[in-house]
Amino acid sequence: MTTKRSHPKPRGRTPGDTNIQGWGFDLHPQVSFISGGLIILFIVLTLIFNEQADVAFKAIQNLIANTTGWFLILVTNIYLGVVIILAFSKFGKIRIGGEDAQPEFSTFAWYAMLFSAGMGAGLLFWGIAEPISHFQTPPLGSEAGTAAAAEEAMGIIYFHWGLHGWGIYTLVGLSLAFFAFNRGLPLTIRSVFYPLLGEKIYEWPGNLIDILAVVSTLFGLATSLGFGAQQVNAGLNLLVGLPNNVVVQVILIAIITSFATLSVVAGLDGGVRRLSEWNIYIAIAFFAFMLLIGPTQFILDFFVQSLGYYIGIFPTISFWTEAFEGAFEGTNWQNGWTIFYWAWWIAWSPFVGIFIARVSKGRTVREFVLGVLFLPSFLSFIWMSCFGGSALSLALKDIGNLPEAVEENMATGLFVMLQQFPLTSVSSFIGLLLVITFFVTSSDSGSLVVDNLTSGGKLDSPVPQRVFWAVMEGVVAAVLLLGGGLTALQTAATTTGLPFAIVLLIMCFSLHRGLTEDWAELEVKQLRKMEARRETETIT
Repeated sequence: MTTKRSHPKPRGRTPGDTNIQGWGFDLHPQVSFISGGLIILFIVLTLIFNEQADVAFKAIQNLIANTTGWFLILVTNIYLGVVIILAFSKFGKIRIGGEDAQPEFSTFAWYAMLFSAGMGAGLLFWGIAEPISHFQTPPLGSEAGTAAAAEEAMGIIYFHWGLHGWGIYTLVGLSLAFFAFNRGLPLTIRSVFYPLLGEKIYEWPGNLIDILAVVSTLFGLATSLGFGAQQVNAGLNLLVGLPNNVVVQVILIAIITSFATLSVVAGLDGGVRRLSEWNIYIAIAFFAFMLLIGPTQFILDFFVQSLGYYIGIFPTISFWTEAFEGAFEGTNWQNGWTIFYWAWWIAWSPFVGIFIARVSKGRTVREFVLGVLFLPSFLSFIWMSCFGGSALSLALKDIGNLPEAVEENMATGLFVMLQQFPLTSVSSFIGLLLVITFFVTSSDSGSLVVDNLTSGGKLDSPVPQRVFWAVMEGVVAAVLLLGGGLTALQTAATTTGLPFAIVLLIMCFSLHRGLTEDWAELEVKQLRKMEARRETETIT
């Protein structure tokens, strides 16, 4: 009995077949030179027109948020719904890499790498600043500075750092892992669209997709690196009196980027994996320390209560677009928060998606979705409850002037809070160390992913190429800080995230088609096994 394949297979081609090699580089010409040229052009123009750049960043941020915010909110819900449906459907049984594939990394190492790469220094930067900001200006109607405002603040931060964001990563990671390990396609964004584009993924449509992915990844990473530099500077300012300004932050970016470069040179297993695991150990120790010296009972109570509040407002806040407030009251709270966050998560998704896909071979679709979607979200909730809850406890008791400190400089939130508890020097040092290690793990992981995209999907690019992209991330982050600080960082994420949101929407259809075709093949295999078993039983 012969059966025709239920889906076309690639013809053994890879985007890297046309690579330019030499001088320590292995580059896909169109993707590398066009994306690199666009990034360098941005750097040059921002440095030349520094003052005008600040005005332009603010205008672009407002334009995108005011006109397309509804779209980002809608598609983020679609991404989350798609991955949950896939996990609990028949497709959940499909194993990434084939029926006999085994996981390459232990479960703990797997979680450590995806969590470190996916969250980074954002947990530390926004874990204090965001709940305190919402406590001062509650967007959903609570009275500012009250217990109700504190509960609302924690529910919102769960929303911004929970299922919706990780749903974006899950969609991209699952799509890439499936097409790379089940279809034998290169581990690049273009491969996900093979069911729709066929062999054209090796031509200009595929090149355009990967160029967009490279630019989105670079600016998404640069946004996080900029936040990290601001927080490291704030910590050093409070600990040793180091001046808190853009020049110092640029120097810090250069120093920490050099550490990331060393990790990149060491490779995935030798550098990135080990650093990610140590990062998790430090994070666990810091969390335990804060839980013990902080208001322990309040943190535990607040975690349970906030989780219930988040679940209660989940359907409403997921689709809330600030329509009436924006039209009749002129408020734009959502532009600087939810819209920015969804665009930022989307901008990070090529980087995190490729990285998660690369370390997830051997997991079933259901295991992948449950692992990548729910566990990191739950761990984020616990983290935010501990640190954000401690900060809100101080604010409710009017201890330490934390709201004033955050309003003046968000990056100082963590260290101002730690000053209100015992062993300030020890906790501040650990916090500073954790910010730096998160900084480094995000940068080195991102560099490996950009190398992957610009080399046409090759997993091991030459060392000079890895160094180039690691340095480029730091340069973009520095330029954004010089060109407008926080606004520039937010604009970079929003601007690059918006066009890639459309790519992810198409990705949903392509992934479903691919899984459907794969499931059809599995059914044929099962039917053959049943027929063979019946023939054997008949003979005996």
